This record gives sequence, C-alpha cells and structure tokens, in this order.
Amino acid sequence: MREIDGRAAAKALREEVGEAAGRLREAGVVPTLAVVVPTDDEGTAWYVRSIAKTADKVGLRCRIERLEQPGRDDIVAKLQELSADPEVHGVICQTPLPEGVQLADLGGHIDPRKDIDGANPQSLGRLAAGLRTWAPATSAAVLELLRRQGVALNGARAVVVGRSTVVGKPAALLLLAESATVTVCHSRTKDLAAVCREADVLVAAVGRARMIGAEFVRPGAVVIDVGTNPTPDGGLVGDVDYETVAPLAGAITPVPGGVGPVTTMLLLRNTVEAAELATAVGSP
Repeated sequence: MREIDGRAAAKALREEVGEAAGRLREAGVVPTLAVVVPTDDEGTAWYVRSIAKTADKVGLRCRIERLEQPGRDDIVAKLQELSADPEVHGVICQTPLPEGVQLADLGGHIDPRKDIDGANPQSLGRLAAGLRTWAPATSAAVLELLRRQGVALNGARAVVVGRSTVVGKPAALLLLAESATVTVCHSRTKDLAAVCREADVLVAAVGRARMIGAEFVRPGAVVIDVGTNPTPDGGLVGDVDYETVAPLAGAITPVPGGVGPVTTMLLLRNTVEAAELATAVGSP
C-alpha cells in the first residue's frame, strides 16, 4: 500500500500556479478570485482564510465578500456584480447557504467564464458534452491525484460512490473522459459492496463517516476518499475506514491530507487560467 500524499501534490501545484501568476503580473494583470461568504459558519470562515492565505503566497488577489444575513436576492446580486467586474477573474460561493436557498440556483448567476468551481449548470452541461469548462474543484482534484500518481485509467473499471453534482457526477464524467468504464453508485444501489469490489479505482464521495470498509475493496485497488466528516473531538475522518482498507489498497488517500489540499490549489489554478483567457495573456 502507498499513501497518496495530497499535500505533496498541492505543493507542486503551488509552484506551477505561482509561476503562471507571475507571468500575468509581469504583464500587468493581477489574477483575482472573489469568494462570496453568505454565512457566519466558523468552519467556512477558516476555509476562506486558508484560501486567501494561499492565494497571497502564489501571487493572486483574493477578495472576500461577506454578506450579513442575506436572502437569495442579496446573494444573486453579489454574484452578478462580481461576474460583471472586469477586475475579477474567478467567482465562488461558499456554503452553508440560508435556509431554502440552493447552490444549483445560485450557480446559474455566475458568469461561466468566471465559474472556476463548476457551480453553473452550464458548466456541468459543457463537461458532459466534452467542451472546455471547469469542473467542480473537488471532483477535479480526484483526477489530478490519479494523474500525478500515474494511475492508468484507459479501460480501467472505476466506481464512484455518490451522485452529487458537486463531486459524484462530475467525477464520473471526468473519469469517462479518460476512457475509464464508470459505475455510479448511490443509496439505492443493490449489493453496494459487491459492486465496489469490481473497481480498479474506487472513489468514495457519499458523505458518511467510515462507510466504506474492507468488504468494499478489491485487493490492489486505488481508493480516493473525498469525505470530510467531523468527529466529536474536532477532527476529520473520511468516508473510508482507513485502518481496515489501507492494508488492502494498492494506493489510498488519507483524510485529512488527501483530496482537500489539491482542491484549494485547483481553485487558484482555475482562477489563473480564467485570467489568461480574459486577458489573452497565456503560458509560453
């Protein structure tokens, strides 16, 4: 078993993003990410601070747009304002959202050219059609880690547990684009463990702590754990029972330290790409 080090992958990405951002700044363009924060959730506040700190280190500007007790219309107005701002290249909206407000609805108000976290339904449609777009960063992080580990996806059997539009569905589409044979599982899947045992690559994105145990994993399979489930002591555990699965897996991501660090760096890389497209300043 080898552990897939997301922090090492994020470090490599940080260097790449910093170089690309530096080229833009030399051309007079400061790549700028705007983060709309419609909540006072402390976990969200910590994550946004982390994004801003990392952005500063690699030469991006991060604008944090906090909204106090907003309604849907307030959030929509802010997303539209940022989408129209020529100095902003990427826009994301953090969760949790006010009661009754859906991210799928809000995402439609982010200009697809600035939708660097794949929240606009148009982005998911373009992904399904094989057109240029940005996938949700968490799902893209799954593929980034597999590529950097040299995992052969062409013809591989991949199983994705979870069908959300944030991770499960886009991850399945990204795997299909790499010519994997993909099965998407969910709460109604019959004999889930047996289906998962067929996988060469197993992606756990179900949102239930330690749900995926040893009986779900074929020996030698690559296991990507997308789950981030809080524990009573303030820690995090994944959707995979790491202690029982790790001895079986050919490779596995830990939680924390796996998918998460890569997700943050992909948001910044996507922002740089959006700035390049908007200003016609690209890589050499």
